[in-house]
Amino acid sequence: MTRSGAVCGVCLAIALAPAGVAKAADATGASGGGGNLPGADAPASPASEPGVTIQKIEVVGNQRIEADTVISYMSFKVGDTYSASAVDDSLKALFVTGLFADVNIRRDGSALVVSVVENPVINRVAFEGNSAVKETDLKAEVQLQARTIYTRAKVQSDVERILNLYRRSGRFSATVDPKVIQLPQNRVDLVFEINEGPVTKIGAINFLGNSAFSDSTLRDTISTTESAWWKFFSSSDSYDPDRLNYDRELLRRYYLSHGYADFRVVSAVAELSRDDSAFYITFTVDEGPVYNIGTVSVDTKYAKLDKGMLEQLIQTRPGDIYNASLIDKTVDAMTFKAGSNGYAFAQIRPRIKRNREKRLIDIVYEVNEGPRVYVERINITGNVRTLDRVIRREMVMAEGDAFNKVLLDKSEKNIRALQYFSKVDITQEPGSTPDKTVIGVNVQEQSTGSLSVGLGYSTIDSVVTDFGISERNFLGRGQQVSVNLSLGARTRQIDFHFTEPFFLGRRLAAGFDLFGVETDFQDEASFDTRTKGFGLRLGFPTSEHGTLGLRYQLKQQSIFNVATGASLAVIAAEGSEVRSIVGYTYYYDMRNDPIVPTGGWDALFDQEFAGVGGSVRYLASTFKTNYYYEVAPSWVASQKFNLGYIFGIGEDVKLNDRYFLGGDDFRGFERAGIGPRDLATDDALGAQAYYFGTTEISFPNGLPESLGISTSLFTDYGYAGRADEPELTDGENKLALRASAGLSVYWNSPFGPVRLDFAKVIKKQTYDKTQLFQFSAGTQF
Repeated sequence: MTRSGAVCGVCLAIALAPAGVAKAADATGASGGGGNLPGADAPASPASEPGVTIQKIEVVGNQRIEADTVISYMSFKVGDTYSASAVDDSLKALFVTGLFADVNIRRDGSALVVSVVENPVINRVAFEGNSAVKETDLKAEVQLQARTIYTRAKVQSDVERILNLYRRSGRFSATVDPKVIQLPQNRVDLVFEINEGPVTKIGAINFLGNSAFSDSTLRDTISTTESAWWKFFSSSDSYDPDRLNYDRELLRRYYLSHGYADFRVVSAVAELSRDDSAFYITFTVDEGPVYNIGTVSVDTKYAKLDKGMLEQLIQTRPGDIYNASLIDKTVDAMTFKAGSNGYAFAQIRPRIKRNREKRLIDIVYEVNEGPRVYVERINITGNVRTLDRVIRREMVMAEGDAFNKVLLDKSEKNIRALQYFSKVDITQEPGSTPDKTVIGVNVQEQSTGSLSVGLGYSTIDSVVTDFGISERNFLGRGQQVSVNLSLGARTRQIDFHFTEPFFLGRRLAAGFDLFGVETDFQDEASFDTRTKGFGLRLGFPTSEHGTLGLRYQLKQQSIFNVATGASLAVIAAEGSEVRSIVGYTYYYDMRNDPIVPTGGWDALFDQEFAGVGGSVRYLASTFKTNYYYEVAPSWVASQKFNLGYIFGIGEDVKLNDRYFLGGDDFRGFERAGIGPRDLATDDALGAQAYYFGTTEISFPNGLPESLGISTSLFTDYGYAGRADEPELTDGENKLALRASAGLSVYWNSPFGPVRLDFAKVIKKQTYDKTQLFQFSAGTQF
């Protein structure tokens, strides 16, 4: 009997011919346990004959593999007694190596002859038909590579790996056909012919069992989205089973944060359409009742730990709707506070007791002493580019410190916030003794440099082209470097920035800037301006929420191209002045989200003094604050207020040091449309004092949140005036209130941000310049 090809599995049969022949059967006709082949005559068992001692082992058919190597895998050696079981074990061992397509073992007298057919060696692995998935990603996914041994089993395994890769990218109709090209010297080329097929989109997302929240609200909660024509740059509308599991968790978090403590996702089913073009997803949920907070207390085992201090950190109060996320934040805050007060091993766990009849949840924050474990060592791996110290300085814990899970989680957040890594995994392993632990930090580097070209348009600056190069992790040291060039119809700007975030090994952000900008101010005040110079800066945190920045700037500012017939004030200001400025900025941030805040506030106070050398002397002060409040789900109110004042020291304030209000700063008015103006020439003269406020409320617009379109109603109000400069002839210097109201629409489009503002002026002066509509759009690629 003969067979060629690879054997799949370990179900082998031994056929012992009168001459003592044994070989592996094809997987389709094998019988287990080493028995005879089906249909073969049962020969006399050699085991029943007198024992034959093997005097010689001969290997035939081998080309690349040495005979000694083949024999080393077998259960025989010269001098052993021949047995059927040893032959069976040898066959299995040889096939397990994956080196052979066929193996035959026979006894010729006292000699054992092993005939082998070697599996070919892969000359190269190629991919054809792929465009959606890069070849580098495919090569990283498959096991078979050039100069490895070819086997059918590995080919089928790699086909499945490629299909799984395409499924993860949403292409469930992809097919892979492996082709083998025979070459001389028992070599082959392996070509995977791929038919990628279309992306399998999400046809519809439905919910069953929900009554508290609409389907559209729940669709906006999860990460998977329904397919639509405008989502051609999005991948969230393609099917991904891992994303579906994540969506289950997002639904759970959403309901738990709105009082539904018994909520559960019963099932999440994805059904593929008959033509394989789309998935239809159905979430079945069990909402349960809404719970309110009953009693809230703290129970601590530490007699000297101030319980009142911990109670002040509780973010839920009796009568509030139950919110699991606020409980988690309370636990983190308490753990951090206890650790900061010398109780590093404190473990805080919320004990929750449901009263299903009254629908109340009582919460007791139990403070117990956890095991005393110290950090023995911190191992950092995977950082092929970023220096170890850049990662270590983000760790809140150091080697030798008491281990604290909350601080470990905070360390992970700090490392992720760097945005240097696509993956951050922190593990905890036993140390050399029971009271020690080893922390492992494994990261995967990602690109931190960017090259961008932008194109934008606005009613204020007309067409603007931007070009920028930036690197957030320069030379793996965590330093930030950027060069930006902006060319517009009215503004031309170039600047260079460098920042070292840990100057002198401390959390001090030090850096310098080089800049130059020219602005066309002809329409507003009949002149152009040019500024060039450099600056030094230093910033550091003063608390968990506060930062202080110090700076020095040396710059030359010029007014030139003064138009014929310009205001006397403009003509007098023509020329160049050198400003040597020292200043500081204090910023305090209590917002719940730095990007899209729905609660909290922030405030900034800035002062700068010009006169440390140079030819200009003044003191300028600015105060800004913002407050946010969610009045109802998806309804967020905000109140913003800005105040500025500049006065000259021993001289009048120069024209290009004054405040020009309007445009983006004050919707409904043109740039520099508010404030003192020479009525004879219509030139804006700038203000020495201003205040500006905005009351705004964003609200649902009925459009899917995935569209990225937000709307808000606003009113802007304020004034700009001059305080200490003598009145000019025909000058207007009234400190009169101005106000406008309108609608703002913002679209985070696939092409870039688009903003439209419609503003109706409510109160103005006769000489102010108004603007009903403002538009801006931009993109980067």
